[in-house]
Amino acid sequence: MPVRAQAKGSAGVTAAQNSAVGEQAPAATSEKARPAPQGKASAKKTRAVTKVGAAGPEKPAKAVKPAKAPGAAKPESRLAMIRRARRINRELAEVYPYAHPELDFRNPFELLVATVLSAQTTDLRVNQTTPALFAAYPTPEDMAAAVPEELEEIIRPTGFFRAKAKSLMGLSQALRDDFGGEVPGRIEDLVKLPGVGRKTANVVLGNVFGVPGITVDTHFGRLVRRFKWTEQEDPEKVEAEICEIFPKSEWTMLSHRVVFHGRRICHARKPACGACPIAPLCPAYGEGETDPEKAKKLLKYEKGGQPGQRLSPPPDYPGLPAAPLGARTEP
Repeated sequence: MPVRAQAKGSAGVTAAQNSAVGEQAPAATSEKARPAPQGKASAKKTRAVTKVGAAGPEKPAKAVKPAKAPGAAKPESRLAMIRRARRINRELAEVYPYAHPELDFRNPFELLVATVLSAQTTDLRVNQTTPALFAAYPTPEDMAAAVPEELEEIIRPTGFFRAKAKSLMGLSQALRDDFGGEVPGRIEDLVKLPGVGRKTANVVLGNVFGVPGITVDTHFGRLVRRFKWTEQEDPEKVEAEICEIFPKSEWTMLSHRVVFHGRRICHARKPACGACPIAPLCPAYGEGETDPEKAKKLLKYEKGGQPGQRLSPPPDYPGLPAAPLGARTEP
């Protein structure tokens, strides 16, 4: 009997398997090998297969390859992955044309300090804390001379306030003593400052000095692994591999777009897969909620009609500004 491929759309059939439609024809057999025809219909069918004319026996139909077994899909080549990755970047650029750093700042020093404070907390909490901080210590010289206990009290809402206060005073003293009170524009200098690693350095370089860089925070690392752009866990290795996929001119904005997507749609615990605009390009589709209506309820910030993380967002930001510290409860 012919073996029929599984019907397109059948339960348990993958997209790759859905492409196999048709039947697997048996090998051609001779008239002698066939069972005796039964009835007129069978006789006609037999004659149709074995009909002999002037040109000789009719050629048997070619066999159709059976559908591949589950899990037997051909692995994605590196070239295909790069093309898919760059397409995702283009799609995210259309979804988030207003992507930007979500820390409030007015100069390089403020962005450097805010980025150090953002470790192990939200940008929203940092933005709610920094107005009082920069009112008290507007320059590196001011912060270098701060009373530790007073600085700690101001930044307490961001968590780990003692360690962060020590880093802030240390980097402020270094800026005062070694760089004339100015934030340096080279990664080699920035990473020597207390509390400053490559992530913080790339944030500052990309957003105030125009030096492209990949910012690997928890959101970025999570998404690039879901996208199958890398399998690395170490931030520096992640940065190195992603830099090889995209042109340098895209590094800073790619970071913003991926982080925006991670905060609004592709959440850590329950991604809103059913509301994701790049779902067709994502190998991890289905890890989260796929029902469109249920997924829509998972959207955050401007995508969910809620205030954003900045108290002073850019003019083109389509969402609402965040409220000051103590004015509302974080979502």
